Amino acid sequence: MRKLREYLASRMAVLLLYVLSIFVILLLGFLAGQDTIYVRYTCIIITFVFVCVLLGDGARYRGARKSLSLIQTRTELLPRELPEPIDALSRDYDALIRALTQENERLKTENLRQQEEQKEYYTLWVHQIKTPISAMRLLLDASREEQTPLLRQELFKVDQYADLALRFVKLGDIQSDLIIERCDLNEIAHAAVKKYSLLFVYSKLTARIEPLAKDIPCDRMWLEFILGQLLSNSVKYTRSGGVRIYMDGSALVVEDTGIGIRKEDLPRIFEKGYTGYNGRMDTRASGIGLYLVKRTADALGIRVNVTSELGRGTRVSLQFPVYDEFAQM
Repeated sequence: MRKLREYLASRMAVLLLYVLSIFVILLLGFLAGQDTIYVRYTCIIITFVFVCVLLGDGARYRGARKSLSLIQTRTELLPRELPEPIDALSRDYDALIRALTQENERLKTENLRQQEEQKEYYTLWVHQIKTPISAMRLLLDASREEQTPLLRQELFKVDQYADLALRFVKLGDIQSDLIIERCDLNEIAHAAVKKYSLLFVYSKLTARIEPLAKDIPCDRMWLEFILGQLLSNSVKYTRSGGVRIYMDGSALVVEDTGIGIRKEDLPRIFEKGYTGYNGRMDTRASGIGLYLVKRTADALGIRVNVTSELGRGTRVSLQFPVYDEFAQM
């Protein structure tokens, strides 16, 4: 009924013209003293023509409304599915919409091109900076100076920052980079711990890996990145003890004996750039690591849950999704 009222309101001028026409015919018939039967037939014919025109116009109106409703939910249909213009004014609107759509597509294409160029630039920059890092590492391996361990540790951090920047760039199109396959969590966890072993050694912390699941559908590279970031955070905020990696049911858990996270900071730890109280105490914190962990986990369908207690440590659990194609194998 609402749409009918809207349609009749939009055709008010036509309705008034019809009423006025009937009134004029009746008035002329009365003044001319014509037989009322002829006047009645004339009114019936005019009414019939009016109803036919109204029904045809209403059908076109309904079709146009349906097309516009579809376009509102799927803007990519513009301007291909626009209803045919029915008068000069609608043709002007149609031309305007098509021009705006073409301009929007041009801007969208240009924006995608610039994003791709920016992505290529940052990727190239990260790969270029890794070259001198590798050269410096070789020089340190050949050095016997006392400061070598400290330099090696700082060089490792620079390498990780460069890798973090590369992951940040790739995250925008992570779906095209995912390779879901059966993964052995033992291999991935050991690879992540080995990568960060330098920090564990220099911080005098332990890393204990208990037997893990051997058949989890996931992306090996990105899961190792998630574990690496969790280990990096654990080492950064743990003064003594270490990190334990184990299974809790079907969830993979990374638990440390660090300083813990304040209760008021927990809801915001995955926000980009948020460092919380611990980050303000440590000027090296960027607030990017856990943000990338959450974004990557979401892309993989992994549910991340964090619990923490001040002075006792932090526990991060990763609950993996169930893939039907793997479950049936």
